[in-house]
Amino acid sequence: MFCSRCGATLASDAAFCTTCGAPIPTAQSPAAQPAPAVPGSYAPIGAPPVVPASLMYPYAGFWLRFIAYLIDSIILWIVAAPILIFLAVMMGVGAALGHAGDHPEDFFAASGMVAFIFFFVVIFFGGSWLYFALMESSTWQATLGKKAIGLVVTDMQGRRLSFAHATGRFFAKIVTGMIPLAIGYIMAGFTEKKQALHDFIAGTLVLRKT
Repeated sequence: MFCSRCGATLASDAAFCTTCGAPIPTAQSPAAQPAPAVPGSYAPIGAPPVVPASLMYPYAGFWLRFIAYLIDSIILWIVAAPILIFLAVMMGVGAALGHAGDHPEDFFAASGMVAFIFFFVVIFFGGSWLYFALMESSTWQATLGKKAIGLVVTDMQGRRLSFAHATGRFFAKIVTGMIPLAIGYIMAGFTEKKQALHDFIAGTLVLRKT
């Protein structure tokens, strides 16, 4: 047993330090008792909660998000248009549109039209999914459109999304698009945290960094 003030060796039943005279706490004294633990508490009472830095940014409203979406749509069409034009030429879409039904052999041209529509859906929809999911789960936490105007996508705790989470958010937009009059999107203009319907479904936020 040692004195907490001077470090001198003490007898186990000593009440005072023989060197400096400091009182020695006993098992019954208040000083020797540990502070009572507060269940679930990891900070002093009254201390402010720790808030992730990203949640200190304001929420992004409808119009900022709409502008970002327009930029993203333009980028996607610029990339997809040359591919779709090439496929249209290769599959004879022009022949299908101009002569379908005139001759039996036009069945093959019509088949080319069906194939074109199929590849259009796969390329544009699949490309959109990868674009949004990969970009929003990247270190940027944003697509090029969002990055251009200073927006980021996070979960409800302000953390970066995983690829799976960002994928869920993308497919939740299908539900949002089913709501008439774009109300699912317009919700971002008047809900408390500026969340669109797909943000509620996926548990995400869009924040404005600048």
